[in-house]
Amino acid sequence: MAELQFQDITKLYGDRAAVTNINLTVPAGSFTVLIGPSGCGKTTLLEIAAGLIHPTGGQVLLGGRRLTRPGPETAIVFQHHNLFEWMTVRDNVAFGLRAQGVKRAARRSRANKLLADVGLVEHANKLPRELSGGMRQRVAIARALVMNPQVLLLDEPFSSLDYQTRRVMQRYLLAMWHHAQATITMVTHDLDEALMLADQVVLISGSPGRMIEVIPIAIDRPRSPEDPRLKDIRSHLRHHLEREAVLDEFTAAEIAALDREGVTADL
Repeated sequence: MAELQFQDITKLYGDRAAVTNINLTVPAGSFTVLIGPSGCGKTTLLEIAAGLIHPTGGQVLLGGRRLTRPGPETAIVFQHHNLFEWMTVRDNVAFGLRAQGVKRAARRSRANKLLADVGLVEHANKLPRELSGGMRQRVAIARALVMNPQVLLLDEPFSSLDYQTRRVMQRYLLAMWHHAQATITMVTHDLDEALMLADQVVLISGSPGRMIEVIPIAIDRPRSPEDPRLKDIRSHLRHHLEREAVLDEFTAAEIAALDREGVTADL
């Protein structure tokens, strides 16, 4: 595991800024969650950290070394698992090892170990379409962790799952994180998910994304959504998202009118 740093990150698409002047440190071995309205550049930040796209300005450092391209030190899991539907579960997990030239016996052994860790070794010869949504995401996470990454990047990995499966997957992710000792940065819109998982929550403004605040959550895990210590943090996160949604949806004149009517009083 290693410290991840975003230094003065700006990303432009033509004349449009996706994110601007992002400065953030993700401590080694920590769990950081990014919160912000849709379209504020959270996924862009993960893709820059993964080396999939290059920033227009600034740099990303991992353990003090500049990241410029994808490599085994970082792994990313998207909202849609992106498994290869024609490959078995085992071959999906072992795909990165194959690309690195690891011999067949060794990559099968490592893939089987990860599948055992996620409770899916008996499904190793199945195709992804034969698995449930939660099982497919477990395969996607196993595929990321088989490379022993220093940094794991997660882009709303559980958003398509039902409530109960999502909560189970959150507990599973915490267990795998402690086992892998990776530095995690995750995007989610689920406030309870952020509060259950994060060491720190980073608030991002509406587009273009700017860092608003970093909120530490120094509460031992496992946590309960009903913990009164989380009440004020949850309220603060909710107000941030609602206010940024108002700023994105309405013009300045419309917001002033809403203010006069008291509509935005609690935002």
